[in-house]
Amino acid sequence: MATVSFEQIIKDINERRFNPIYLLMGEESYFIDQVSDLLQEIVLDESQKPFNLNILYGRDQDAGQVDNLARRFPMGAEYNLVIVKEAQMLNKIDNLVYYAKHPLKSTILVLCYKNGNLDKRLKLYKEIDKGGVVLATKKLYEDKIPRWISSYLSQKNYQIEPSAAMILTDYMGTDLARVAGELDKLVLTLPENQNRITTSHIEENSGISKDYNTFELVKALSRKNILKANRIINYFASNQKNYPFTLTIGTLFFFFSKLLALHFMPDKSTRSITSSLQINAYFVQDYLTAIKHFPRKKVIQIISLLREYDLKSKGFGNGSTDEGELLKELIFKILH
Repeated sequence: MATVSFEQIIKDINERRFNPIYLLMGEESYFIDQVSDLLQEIVLDESQKPFNLNILYGRDQDAGQVDNLARRFPMGAEYNLVIVKEAQMLNKIDNLVYYAKHPLKSTILVLCYKNGNLDKRLKLYKEIDKGGVVLATKKLYEDKIPRWISSYLSQKNYQIEPSAAMILTDYMGTDLARVAGELDKLVLTLPENQNRITTSHIEENSGISKDYNTFELVKALSRKNILKANRIINYFASNQKNYPFTLTIGTLFFFFSKLLALHFMPDKSTRSITSSLQINAYFVQDYLTAIKHFPRKKVIQIISLLREYDLKSKGFGNGSTDEGELLKELIFKILH
């Protein structure tokens, strides 16, 4: 069956279309855990699990032990489910190829291979790729998280304001498990008959400020609102643990890179901008406002400044200036 998308695997499992072997691998543990947990929930009834569910840890096992468990027949159930967590630590993992060549139809073997990928040159990978399911996960870049947040909530019949999704991304980062946990908590605190998460709801229930975040900083810069921008960066400078310099400069680089691309676009309609720049239509006006304040030459200069100050934050060409002061210097040069 070869490599399959996360969405397709989830759909198939929910419809009880199972495969004999799942290789769940890659950098994003959240997707691996979601598939593994769903199989554990769906394949067997609670009464069947004591005899037919085997959860192993790669650091404590070798391929031979996994092979033996996979060759067992189920007792009072249709399937024998074997889940190997931390499969990247499994001793002699390629020896599972002998099982993978002729897997039992009554066994579902799940290999959770985290923080990397099984070598595609191994015979085991080739056999699973031929007759099982491979999920290759990647970390989502920060600019993809707001869309993922909206999709996650949509599956639960909830919505979120685009600005609220940006604020959550700004504060929570790219750890999907952490973001999903926060979203689940926010959903539980929504008033009855309300299914939309707003910036105010986030501030009231999570302690995340709707006024001091990189989303609001970008908006202030796009309008050349010097007073608001300075208030935000002063707040950042005094709360550097919650607003790290690298996160802020990454967000600014994303914005001004898109702004530079916008300068070269002949068609500046909302539809064209959202399609070409891959941004939500909600934010188009910020870019159209910014392009009036930051001509092409200035944007190129700003991108150069962002690279310079990124290096300074890492100690290159910088003596003892802390990140809070570097941020203030940077924003001053952007605005003037």
